[in-house]
Amino acid sequence: MNIFRFAGDMTHLISILVLLLKIYATKTCSGISLKTQELYALVFVTRYLDLFTDFISVYNTIMKLVFIGSTLAIVWCMRWHRVVRRSYDRELDTFRHYFLVAACFALALVLHEKFTFQEVFWAFSIYLEAVAILPQLVLLQRSGNVDNLTGQYIFFLGAYRAFYILNWIYRYFTEQHFSRWIACISGLVQTALYADFFYYYFLSWKNNATLKLPA
Repeated sequence: MNIFRFAGDMTHLISILVLLLKIYATKTCSGISLKTQELYALVFVTRYLDLFTDFISVYNTIMKLVFIGSTLAIVWCMRWHRVVRRSYDRELDTFRHYFLVAACFALALVLHEKFTFQEVFWAFSIYLEAVAILPQLVLLQRSGNVDNLTGQYIFFLGAYRAFYILNWIYRYFTEQHFSRWIACISGLVQTALYADFFYYYFLSWKNNATLKLPA
């Protein structure tokens, strides 16, 4: 654990809390991609297969359970909550996310650190997380305006990955056998996908204007 890892975990947690606040306080999921949330649920379930076999720390276990449980709760609300599901932008959220799942799984079978069940699914989760935001970004581009809570959610989600890149850099220089190259490369790809959003987020903040993404 280091300060960059902790900051990354906290910004990730804040992003989920902001999204839960939007859903439960406003009873709406407008502007949120169900497909991105389903991808994140798959990411966490496959990454944390070691949850009940390898104990690292209480903090680690709690964070794993929080990320799995909160993401599944979001998916449940968007699919089955009798009020929330009515605001789901089904006609805009049409990204074929199953292609991302298939491509990432195929890549994990080829590029992994060790050919074991857990390591292949760990690599799969890393690859999938790198592109899981795509359905969300496409939905926002199609809808145009981005409400404040949705914008904050994506901002903190992007900040989480930026902190993790700093974490990997720190670990590279302080740990003798650090070799998570899959996570490093995927993290760079994921952060790059946020670049356009961050640019327009900064402009809206600077001009005190509503956040809008170009179609």
